Amino acid sequence: MTTPKTEDTATTPGATRVLVLNSGSSSVKYQLLDMRDRSRLASGLVERIGEETSRLVHTPLAGGGESRERHGRIPDHDAALKAAAEELAADGLGLDSPELAAIGHRVVHGGLRFTEPTVITDEVLKEIERLVPVAPLHNPANITGIRTARALRPDLPQVAVFDTAFHTTMPEYAARYAIDVETADAHRIRRYGFHGTSHAYVSRKAAELLEKAPEDVNVVVLHLGNGASASAVAGGRCVETSMGLTPLEGLVMGTRSGDIDPAVTFHLKRVAGMSADEIDELLNKKSGLVGLCGDNDMREIRRRVDEGDERAALAFDIYIHRLKKYIGAYSAVLGRVDAVVFTAGVGENSAPVRQAAIAGLEELGLVVDADLNAVRSGEARLISPNYARVAVAVVPTDEELEIAGQTFALVDN
Repeated sequence: MTTPKTEDTATTPGATRVLVLNSGSSSVKYQLLDMRDRSRLASGLVERIGEETSRLVHTPLAGGGESRERHGRIPDHDAALKAAAEELAADGLGLDSPELAAIGHRVVHGGLRFTEPTVITDEVLKEIERLVPVAPLHNPANITGIRTARALRPDLPQVAVFDTAFHTTMPEYAARYAIDVETADAHRIRRYGFHGTSHAYVSRKAAELLEKAPEDVNVVVLHLGNGASASAVAGGRCVETSMGLTPLEGLVMGTRSGDIDPAVTFHLKRVAGMSADEIDELLNKKSGLVGLCGDNDMREIRRRVDEGDERAALAFDIYIHRLKKYIGAYSAVLGRVDAVVFTAGVGENSAPVRQAAIAGLEELGLVVDADLNAVRSGEARLISPNYARVAVAVVPTDEELEIAGQTFALVDN
């Protein structure tokens, strides 16, 4: 969309710092970056907002400072952001600094209207609010963070970077569900996709790792965290992704079911007498790995597998089976695959997941080198042997840097 006027906000000439905010329902994550060299100056987390056991952890990254913690009730997001601002100010990095160019906000759902980073105006905020019905677990918290940050610095450009934006390049035949068109359009029902900032960053970094331009590379990206999604990226553009109208569709996740027969919901209502809210909670919070074996931490699941736990082994096998299905499907969608890339918490750190997901896919040109796969590193790296027709890579994601980069590019222009 065309970026609206900034409503009397302005960046100080020469300012290069960007504060990135990720507001959840009961938490706020933040990072302050200097875009001159893309360095991190500070990071922090405020969690359990509204509870008596609230905690703020602040880490000054410039100069190697030690983390500081606050404990005690933080009543709301307004208080959380003010507390974070106080910690930043204690390091000489306050929100009143003339070096602060903008505040970038992660917004989960941007619908079809927001296809690029957008300066937040009253009009933009109203549209984000209108999208709450299709992102009821995420957009309200994002909106709260935006409102609070705008109140703290009304003179500063605030930019929304949308999880869905990267996926708006999907062709219509990939984005549409096969339901009545009028009903779908009236209620905005289509596949939007999520984790877009991660998929954008990782697919671009994968091209760099292969020493090619993004437009010359076809990549399958597997973002495997507690939430998990896959994407097929052709020449730098998303052509398919696993999450849909909401972040529930697709891969098996920590607490979400992923793909499921829609009639399961009708069955649970008719036979089990469950309400819509109860079914929603079941599929989003009590399913996936935790529903299958009681754990959603892959490290714990692998420990149990190694000890012979059958429930943990079945959960792991279901998780891997779904991954293989998507790797195969997206290989077909792309036609030619240059790399399959693992990222996010599980993808970056679980060698057994990577090994199992690729095992048996040799006919697709995919092979993992056991020694390379076992290496633990924070760097982007190949874990496939030189002879492999398709590269297999691990690329650490950096959503905060991606948000900061998109934010700064917009306000700097």
